[in-house]
Amino acid sequence: MSVERYPYLKAEDPEIYDLIQRQIEMEDTTLKMIASESYASTPVMEACGSIFTNKYCEGYPGARYYEGNEVVDDLENLAIARAKELFGCEHANVQPYSGSPANSAVYRALLQPGDKVMGVPVSDGGHLTHGWKVSFSGMDFQQVAYRPNQETGRLDMDEVREIALRERPKMIWAGMSAYPFKLDYAAFAEIAKEIDAYLVADIAHINSLIIAGVHPNPVPYCDVVTSTAHKMLRGPRAGFILSKVEDRYQAKYHAESKWNLAQRIDRAVFPTLQGGPHMHAVAGMAAAFKYAQTAEFKAYGEQIVKNAQALCAELEALGRSIAGGGTETHLLLLDFRKEEFTGKDAAKALAKCGIIANFNMVPGDTRSPFKTSGVRLGTPSLTSAGMKEPEMKKVAAWIDRVCKNIDNIDEVAPTIRAEIAEFCRGFKKPGIGD
Repeated sequence: MSVERYPYLKAEDPEIYDLIQRQIEMEDTTLKMIASESYASTPVMEACGSIFTNKYCEGYPGARYYEGNEVVDDLENLAIARAKELFGCEHANVQPYSGSPANSAVYRALLQPGDKVMGVPVSDGGHLTHGWKVSFSGMDFQQVAYRPNQETGRLDMDEVREIALRERPKMIWAGMSAYPFKLDYAAFAEIAKEIDAYLVADIAHINSLIIAGVHPNPVPYCDVVTSTAHKMLRGPRAGFILSKVEDRYQAKYHAESKWNLAQRIDRAVFPTLQGGPHMHAVAGMAAAFKYAQTAEFKAYGEQIVKNAQALCAELEALGRSIAGGGTETHLLLLDFRKEEFTGKDAAKALAKCGIIANFNMVPGDTRSPFKTSGVRLGTPSLTSAGMKEPEMKKVAAWIDRVCKNIDNIDEVAPTIRAEIAEFCRGFKKPGIGD
């Protein structure tokens, strides 16, 4: 990205300009392996910096509380239409500020405080908003936990069913932040139907894999689906909600309401939880949805999984342990339960060498969440930069070198960091090198 892109910041606010340049340099010279990160495209970044940042437009298309929103209505309707076409859903809301606000709206639309919610704990790969105790979702609702098997790292759907039948939650979350395998939405749907529970899929991590057809689409099976637009979708930091229009449990749980499921979702977003939508982010989301409809994007989604599996295989060949023994998605978990060093030690050492990841708990982890026994690695950013299977061998070799030199990392880090910086400069990253 040339400095000419920010001439006004450079002249009027050199401190901010300098911070942007530093971030560009860091993202251009490191292996960006946070599973929840990628590179927003240049069209998305342009849309997010557009004139739509100026407009206040509380309400929905055709029903605003401010005048002068004719163009804004067309923009939001365009984003909605593209989301519905992309995922094959009946209804879409593109106003949530991010993924957690989207999930908050689902709770408001479907449940009452104190209701039971079935989800995977954060310590086992779940998300904060799926009922974890430090989140509003665990404070206001009762979490019924289900977990991947400690040995296999996979969900046992028979066990999930047993827990559901015993606890009878009103809502089940299907979706995690650190689960490397495909989800069986059909099995989840059967369980939810058996106990009259809403089924909600959180696809923030896997939306692009669904679009590419390398992961099942939850829309046909779920009442509601939530997602973010950033991560591997390469859109803005924003959220969206997909849902059915009618509520199959209206008579049982919401008989007093005159609103159907889609209307309750919309009302939960606005006016219950939010004010005016961020229309510059909606513009960026619409741009991301358009690119996601292309054959190029589908090939990108397919390559993400190929790269993750190639990286996994190479690390295992080098003697590194992988939680669950493999991956079917965009991420994998390095398992250091048998090592003296912790996941946090490894993540910090990797970062010193230019490999940016995060320490993460693995199934059956006995170390605390502040240390952990694992490191989560993702391939969306590397794939966005144009890397493929041969590059994954090089990445695996660097990761292995770091792990072998944890005790003297300060001595080897400058050499590895320089190698990685030179390697990374050979690839053009969306929004940086295009």
